[in-house]
Amino acid sequence: MGLLRSGRAAVLCILAAAVAGAADPALTIYNQNFAVVRETIPLELQSGTNRIQFAGATAHVEPDSVILRDPAGRRAIQILEQNYRGDPLSQALLLSMFEGKTIEFIVGLANGATKVVSGKIVRSGYVPHSAAYSRYGSQYAASQYAMTADGAGQPIVEVDGKLQFQLPGQPVFPTLGNDTVLKPTLDWVIQSPERARFDAELSYVTGGMSWNADYNAVAPETGDMLDVVGWVTLDNQSGKQFDHARIKLMAGDVSKVQAVAPPRVFLASAGAGGGIGPGAPPVTERAFDDYHLYTLERPATIHDRETKQVEFLRASGIASKRLYVYDGMAADGRNFGGDARYQREYGVRSNPKVWTMLEFVNSQANHLGMPLPAGRVRFYRRDNDGQLEFIGENQIDHTPKDEHVRLYTGNAFDLAGERRQVTYNVDQGRAMLDESFEIKVRNHKKEAATVRIVEHLYRWNTWTIATSSDAWRKIDSSTIEFEVTLAPDAEKTVTYLAHYTW
Repeated sequence: MGLLRSGRAAVLCILAAAVAGAADPALTIYNQNFAVVRETIPLELQSGTNRIQFAGATAHVEPDSVILRDPAGRRAIQILEQNYRGDPLSQALLLSMFEGKTIEFIVGLANGATKVVSGKIVRSGYVPHSAAYSRYGSQYAASQYAMTADGAGQPIVEVDGKLQFQLPGQPVFPTLGNDTVLKPTLDWVIQSPERARFDAELSYVTGGMSWNADYNAVAPETGDMLDVVGWVTLDNQSGKQFDHARIKLMAGDVSKVQAVAPPRVFLASAGAGGGIGPGAPPVTERAFDDYHLYTLERPATIHDRETKQVEFLRASGIASKRLYVYDGMAADGRNFGGDARYQREYGVRSNPKVWTMLEFVNSQANHLGMPLPAGRVRFYRRDNDGQLEFIGENQIDHTPKDEHVRLYTGNAFDLAGERRQVTYNVDQGRAMLDESFEIKVRNHKKEAATVRIVEHLYRWNTWTIATSSDAWRKIDSSTIEFEVTLAPDAEKTVTYLAHYTW
């Protein structure tokens, strides 16, 4: 690397070119649209004051997260200043540097020829900060927007003694101008007591990178035994390419402060019938603090604006269970407000749809048993001609081992339900309310179906079920569930009366 030395006692050494990484970069990507980048850069320091520039950072670096250190711990780096230039060279920026000066413009003519005219840049029209996204708050953003709306974002050029609010042609700049950068640049002023040459570690937090898990679960023509293929999907919108990067993926809800409001399942096989084939697994998992860390065993190159998928699972023999759930209280768009105890029509609209849900246990006995990061699961069923047909998809949240996973996949075509209020009697003087419902479910399938009927006790938090036609179980403080089995082409009616007191 070339270093320029002045003759002063305190030597200022300037790295003229951008420092290139000396080793493969390391990335820890979070599924919250940010990542931690670690790169090795060679430092050559002279005794005294040194200025080092690094033009290899991402376009979304968080400047206050930057750390430059000796990873071996043998040298303490005394950083006098740390600066970030996030406004790389552009036509608008160069125009602002030549305000008050005359430059040449290439003007296209109707016959296809060109000519050169001279114009004095009275105002460049350059607005240095985005009015739509400012870290300095809404008042600053509003002032920037006002500047643009009032015309401050338009250039003013004097040509032949006359002013015009547009560029006369393509500007031709005589030089780059002073103190320009071609890429987002980190700049340090470092004090060193002696000459030193070593590999330093640069780390920082950047936006524009994310990952998620995607899964394809395939069921046979009959039954619900699943085969699962899992992918890690990496998305790089950071403005930088990472070559042969060592990649880790952090799963969990990591708290991160947002300065400005901005506009999946890891499965592993165990036992017979599963596995991902011979050799080391492409992705390994371990607990890390209160989260889980997944490591890609092979380095990968991620181009800017690239979505990359890495297969990390092929598992078979996962037992699942199909559930039918009828939650008969339809979402009601009417604005009732007030106290639900005294509004007869509140919550009595009926939903006719019966939900189809798929449930499995994330246990080792079920060929799983590892922490499952949040992601999308797509379900397919094999038809009698061997073709896969899509039957639904949904998201799961981060799920520890030995927990149940239950996913809604759609509405059952051949099952229907209806729910109606039968009685409603409120006695304010005795502080009590009685309300009864009749729920009907119908099965038009050629085979029997078991349906879980979910009811919400929403009138008040103190209640009892006075009478019911069928057995029920309490799910939580305001929910009960009936489970009924219907023969083919059969209908079942469930009734109950809820007694509220306060």
